Amino acid sequence: MKEFELKYGCNPNQKPAKIFMHDGSELPIQILCGRPGFINFLDAFNSWQLVKELKEALGLPAVTSFKHVSPTSAAVGIPLSDKLKKACFVDDIEGLDESPLACAYARARGTDRMCSFGDWVALSDVCDVTTAKMIKREVSDGIIAPGYEPEALEILKSKRGGNYNIVQIDPNYIPDAVEHKQVYGITFEQGRNNFEINEALLSNLVTENKTLPDSAKRDLIVALITLKYTQSNSVCYAVDGQAIGVGAGQQSRIHCTRLAGTKADTWQLRQHDKVLNLPFKPTLGRPDRDNVIDGYINQNEEDVCADGNWQKYFTEQPAPFTKEEQAAYLATIDGVALGSDAFFPFDDNIERAKRSGVKYIAEPGGSIRDDVVIDCCNKYGMAMAFTGMRLFHH
Repeated sequence: MKEFELKYGCNPNQKPAKIFMHDGSELPIQILCGRPGFINFLDAFNSWQLVKELKEALGLPAVTSFKHVSPTSAAVGIPLSDKLKKACFVDDIEGLDESPLACAYARARGTDRMCSFGDWVALSDVCDVTTAKMIKREVSDGIIAPGYEPEALEILKSKRGGNYNIVQIDPNYIPDAVEHKQVYGITFEQGRNNFEINEALLSNLVTENKTLPDSAKRDLIVALITLKYTQSNSVCYAVDGQAIGVGAGQQSRIHCTRLAGTKADTWQLRQHDKVLNLPFKPTLGRPDRDNVIDGYINQNEEDVCADGNWQKYFTEQPAPFTKEEQAAYLATIDGVALGSDAFFPFDDNIERAKRSGVKYIAEPGGSIRDDVVIDCCNKYGMAMAFTGMRLFHH
């Protein structure tokens, strides 16, 4: 297939639309089901690069959940604790521990379930049956992977009334070294960002604390590779082999750090016993439970515990999750990694990161206030590496 005609571009009024290879060669994909759209393919090709690089960097199966050309999370295939399984709504999945790919999917899809609603999924490895069964029951637009087990493919084909978007990509495809895009009829050209993110990038430790355990190196690599395919400005919190909070596309870095930190805190608080034991009505669907949990933790649009509200969601009125209880729980969190796609210009970012249990940081360095940021890290005993490499993505 040399080109694929799309229904429309980013919006229904943007026609005609298609994807094709600039040199006239065959596309490196097969469309096995559905009819992916313009934004679907933007998500597909960006997300595939992310999981491919994570697998190459860490040697573990990798999965990411994408929405609007940025990851909600990315993770590698590490087994989940019983509490995390329950928080991610996968405690009922048979054979989960035996499939590293399924574990990676459970982590990536379970991190920020509200933002992952209607996501695009990318798998680094051939999709197995366990992973397909989990994907089938989530609201999702499509998937890209290097292959599918026959039974897994049939499971996915039955999703969305047989219209689920399933794309298979050639894992050996290598893109041109130079890429192009057009804006306002003007062509931009640049070299592809082929910069390799690995442990060597974390060797320049500029803080008094120069201890970086292997687990922290893994988590910082997860964060940095995630940022490489996140709309800038961006920061990423990571722990236990997964991105737990991504702040994307903010004009101010502290707003990125706050946004991602709030998401990381919500992920941590989902594992609190008060949240895990909420008495949901058995008829309440998974997406509705996600919304209620977010409301219960963040106390935003409505008080889900209030009289007249709780009856819609619960079999009995739950006790509120107070800010004092949340703060006490979050104060026990430590060992979180934080990556930034550009330097931190002020130490307010470090102060915010500390509130979410950050212990390890990787950022490019190069700010005129680097010394202030380093001093703040030293105050909290954090270890920070200067990578010397910016990771802007637009």
